[in-house]
Amino acid sequence: MARRSYCATSCYTTKTKLNPFNSFLCAFISFISLSPLIAEAGLYTESDQIIILSPENVDSVIFNSTAALLVEFYATWCGHCVAFSPTWKNLARDIKEWKPAVDLAAIDCADESNRKVCTNFGITGYPSLKFFPAYSSRESKGQEFRGFSRDVRGLRHYIINKLEMHNETWPPACPPLETASEAEIDNVFQTDNVKLLALVFESKGSYVGREVTLDLLQYENIAVRRVLDTETSLVSSFGVTDFPSCYLYNSSGYISRLKVLNEARTFYSYALQRLPGVVRTGKPQIPINDLIKNSALQEWRPFNKTRVYMSDLESALHYSLRVELSGHISISGDDLIALKKYINVLAKYFPGRPSVKSALNTVDSWLQQQKGMEIKYSDFRDVLDNTVQTSDAVLPEGVQWVGCQGSQAHFRGYPCAVWTLFHVLTVQAKEMSSPDPQEVLQAMRRYVSSFFGCRPCATHFESMAQESMDHVTSLSTAVFWLWSRHNHVNNRLAGELSEDPHFPKIQWPSPELCPSCHGLRKTGEHSWNQEEVLTFLRNYFSSAHILTDYLRDETQALIYQRNRLTAARMEKEAGRGAERRAREVLDNHPAEEQQEEEQQEEEEEEEPALEEQAGEPYPAGLERMGAAEADKADNQAPWEKPQLPQSQHKPKIVGMKLREPQEDIVDLDLFVNQHYKAKALRAAAMSGVVRRRSLKKEEDVEDLQFEGGWRVKRDLGSQEENLGAGVRIEPYPRHQSKRWMSLLSVGFSRLDVSLCVLLYLLSTMCLLAMYLYFKLRIKLRRAKVSLP
Repeated sequence: MARRSYCATSCYTTKTKLNPFNSFLCAFISFISLSPLIAEAGLYTESDQIIILSPENVDSVIFNSTAALLVEFYATWCGHCVAFSPTWKNLARDIKEWKPAVDLAAIDCADESNRKVCTNFGITGYPSLKFFPAYSSRESKGQEFRGFSRDVRGLRHYIINKLEMHNETWPPACPPLETASEAEIDNVFQTDNVKLLALVFESKGSYVGREVTLDLLQYENIAVRRVLDTETSLVSSFGVTDFPSCYLYNSSGYISRLKVLNEARTFYSYALQRLPGVVRTGKPQIPINDLIKNSALQEWRPFNKTRVYMSDLESALHYSLRVELSGHISISGDDLIALKKYINVLAKYFPGRPSVKSALNTVDSWLQQQKGMEIKYSDFRDVLDNTVQTSDAVLPEGVQWVGCQGSQAHFRGYPCAVWTLFHVLTVQAKEMSSPDPQEVLQAMRRYVSSFFGCRPCATHFESMAQESMDHVTSLSTAVFWLWSRHNHVNNRLAGELSEDPHFPKIQWPSPELCPSCHGLRKTGEHSWNQEEVLTFLRNYFSSAHILTDYLRDETQALIYQRNRLTAARMEKEAGRGAERRAREVLDNHPAEEQQEEEQQEEEEEEEPALEEQAGEPYPAGLERMGAAEADKADNQAPWEKPQLPQSQHKPKIVGMKLREPQEDIVDLDLFVNQHYKAKALRAAAMSGVVRRRSLKKEEDVEDLQFEGGWRVKRDLGSQEENLGAGVRIEPYPRHQSKRWMSLLSVGFSRLDVSLCVLLYLLSTMCLLAMYLYFKLRIKLRRAKVSLP
């Protein structure tokens, strides 16, 4: 068969050395040509299953080909060509199974690069159709088709007529289209390697038998023959009463009538392709029992093919949000808009369990709050995994395909689940009366364009969206549009390597699943009953009919998530504690030593000044600050924090002298007010330094403050007269040491204890000396008495 041939026109295949400008230009052109958002030139694309001809591939496609070829010559500016293009696309989908025998092609003669090709074939008007038989020579100009029909059925019959009038070498893949005789039928099992023979009984002018024959062209273990109603012996032996009708005849001589919904080509082809033992060429079927017994494969889950499973939908969410999105370290621009639309649609219309819906709502709320043009996927993942610990919100992890499971791991799965998910969302939007009929479709379009991993698939979907999505004007039309596009994709991928032999890609729903969805026109062509199809879709994808079999337990998922979050939080807190301790070590030791040196220098400089200020209750700066703070404190609200001075040195009292006491009456009330006011202001002045110290230094300062205050109280009695006479007492010098012990709420420093111990030792030694002295003296006196 003739296949698409591509010429190496890319700049990456040239052997000449490119300068930097040419390299940039080449890369830019390549980007433009690969961008899915830019419409391709011409009326057709590769996804239309039509060969796009060009000067580079025209010879290899048309001449000496094993398949016949029907070519359309058109111009993009031609209105009739534009109107005819949907028919040409539909014809390509209709005769897709005929490709080994005949194929469709098109070339845009409005493109100047193609102009010479069109001139060589004698094209002067558009659109023009030409038929090229198999093995056409290079001198062939093709057989022009004048006055052709503008519908698929007429064009299909024209192709069959051209194949039957084939005067040159018959296409090797094309089966015989002539009527079968009784003698040929008797010998078919000996001459052909088939197990089953299908006989289509029809009248002479019917094309059903030949169309079915070509539809089964790519299938093995079956042969199709056409029998006219004039073959009376065969008609009587098979007991045929209706024309057209189809009968099955096997090698054992057993005859049975093929049961179909309607006696027409589409129903015959569908039923014959699904018969046991009939398989597509090159795609042998492995029995399901063998798949179940094969322990090397994933566990097979029996399921109902007529229902949707919630496990598929949740698995699609997991793979979409945790796997596909994870390829984007950061998400910005149009991709961020696409993600917001996608999550918003899921939060609105996903018919999931309460915990899953709560998780989607949490993510949606978080995304809507992001005002920037870029987010990190790690932040998005944290919200998705519920690190904020929203109650009863979880999206189970892992995939578990049920209705979308394939016979092998690389079949179906995620693509099937994505289609199912968006079918469900369109139906839910219809049931919930969404104000925007394109809301779900546009969200799907943006997501596929930005994040769907299969880039050719994204390009094809964008092509379909550009073609007709703008025509969607109602919620019912949105449901129907997605269904029809899905069938177009099934038609394009049928027979490809990605097709699962156990789940062939068909035009869905099948006649068995929805008989009322299928109908026939007066011409015998298959038609879809759109009202019945819409009713079926709304019922099939409704939330009430979704099965919950094989779902992961919601409670277990919540417990697993909470345990994981607890472990992550503990690990995070441990890491934070380690960082804090390391930071404190780095900050405290060098900074503390430097700060102590600076403070010692400041103290030495301040000593002379402090001596001059002897007799003041506190330094002049503190006195001014005290007056200001006192006035400010009177006007401050109770919930406001007191404002500390910006720059105050720690007060020092080294070298201070007391003024000469004067005999005067002591005003104890005034003394107490002044004393505690000075103490509070001194503590406020020191708080700025204390706040910058480590915990050890903070304890030292507190000890010093307590010790200094106690000493002031201890000497209160001895200084009453001085204070009462107006002589202001200076605070005692404080020793920079810790409070070593406390007894009866009184703090004793190491110096106090050391002095006590020293005095105790001295008194002990004195007592011991006195004891020894008196003992020795007593002995001496006894000795004198004993002498004669």
